[in-house]
Amino acid sequence: MASVKEMRTRIGSVKSTQKITKALQMVAAAKLRRAQQAAEAARPYARGMANVIANLAAGVSGPSAPLLLAGTGSDKRHLVIVATSDRGLAGGFNSSIVRAAREKIAALLADGKDVKIITIGRKARDQLKRAYGNRYIESYEVGLKAPGFGVVKPIAQRVLDAYTNGEFDVVTLVYSSFKSVVTQTPRVQQLIPAQVEAGSGPAPFYDYEPDEDTILQALLPQNISVQILTAMLENQAGFFAAQMTAMDNATRNAGEMIKALTIQMNRTRQAQITKELIEIISGASAV
Repeated sequence: MASVKEMRTRIGSVKSTQKITKALQMVAAAKLRRAQQAAEAARPYARGMANVIANLAAGVSGPSAPLLLAGTGSDKRHLVIVATSDRGLAGGFNSSIVRAAREKIAALLADGKDVKIITIGRKARDQLKRAYGNRYIESYEVGLKAPGFGVVKPIAQRVLDAYTNGEFDVVTLVYSSFKSVVTQTPRVQQLIPAQVEAGSGPAPFYDYEPDEDTILQALLPQNISVQILTAMLENQAGFFAAQMTAMDNATRNAGEMIKALTIQMNRTRQAQITKELIEIISGASAV
């Protein structure tokens, strides 16, 4: 059994850990509000661009359709972009994204596809590079600041150049969609060829100037940057929400551990006092 001194040291260590987890929880809660606002503000823009592309795509078909919309005519070579955070201490947030990516990659490989991987975030890089080192191409770090087009542009340009040069036929993005503080859902989204979702009602008629093909040629590359930026903003909000929840649970667990150790320490100390009293009384009786 541990001595009273050892148990006091252990309680002090747990209290120090509790202070750290409490501080991380408060920092994550403060950053979550800004990250959530940024993610929610980006959604209407991404949806609006998707609607415009869907409306334009309805008037373009056949050989005149842009490559980013029509595709290469094959789906043999796949590029999977996996976006996580740079840091941990967020429960299963990063692991759930990587797990979804592994399932997607495994399904493609089972179908005989050639798969290459680009990661955004150190956690995705560390986990996937070990498992798929021969399929790994490049990694990008998220950084400490809120993601913007300056961070996204090199990634999008790298993907566009590779697709234009015929290196890939399909590009897929895996990230976490922010639902609420307690819910972040991994999402697998096809970026190239662009997926056009049909509207629920009759599409409004627009007279475009210049023609639809010219607008799509300029809009589709921009849409890649928008979708990656939206994914990174969703990831950031989900990361802070998951970290806040994880640190809150860790703080509570530390509190329960302190209570249990304190009770055990008091019992040990009482047992020592009782033993010393017995020894004193026994010695006095012997005299």
